[in-house]
Amino acid sequence: MLVIGLTGGIATGKSTVSNLLKERHVPVIDADVLARQVVEPGTSGLAKIVKTFGDNVLLPNGTLNRKALGAIIFKDEQKRKRLNAIVHPAVRRAMFWGVIKCWLAGHRVCVLDIPLLIEGPLWKLVYKVVLVYCPPDIQLQRLMLRDNSNKDDALSRLNSQIPIDDKLKYSDDRIDNAGGIEELKAKVDEFVETLKKEAGWTWVLSWLIPPYGVASAACVLAWRAIWRSSKLKRKTS
Repeated sequence: MLVIGLTGGIATGKSTVSNLLKERHVPVIDADVLARQVVEPGTSGLAKIVKTFGDNVLLPNGTLNRKALGAIIFKDEQKRKRLNAIVHPAVRRAMFWGVIKCWLAGHRVCVLDIPLLIEGPLWKLVYKVVLVYCPPDIQLQRLMLRDNSNKDDALSRLNSQIPIDDKLKYSDDRIDNAGGIEELKAKVDEFVETLKKEAGWTWVLSWLIPPYGVASAACVLAWRAIWRSSKLKRKTS
């Protein structure tokens, strides 16, 4: 089974691509959804957050008060790191089990939808990094229109992320979203067909013989790690 990492930048259309993949029956494991699930009432994640930041981060119904928590961590990098140390490992474990479930279900491909795929270490652990891309000027226009914000505010949000053109250096493939929705749908269709061809039928053998699947995945990741390192050196030189 191919594990694909899908990422993008703010207002590039990653969520739209993710939804289009789901419509085409491609299993998508959404990191943002999991980040909410791992802090639901009754989870160890929420218990750790309350222990770390106090009961005032809870609403009367026992759910997480995200506004109160945000006020605590917004201007305190150390507290933000403490929160990330709780949430990120829980999300990664949930993603791992999501991949296992996709494999057990016999899927050829699964997609990990991770906004900060490149900023974190997970981009090194997927078969292919796919970037939803649009030029920076279009990205800025879309962000201003979407949030009804002025240029300075939109630029401030964009500058808080790795520039979309810099993310191209890490990507193995890209889905260009500079056009309209119909054009994007056609590109997603083409992308899905490409993935099916790349998966081939070896996924059946991996599914029937788990040790073969594990060994095959390890070899592919090792080879692609070497290839990516070489590619990055060429692009930065």
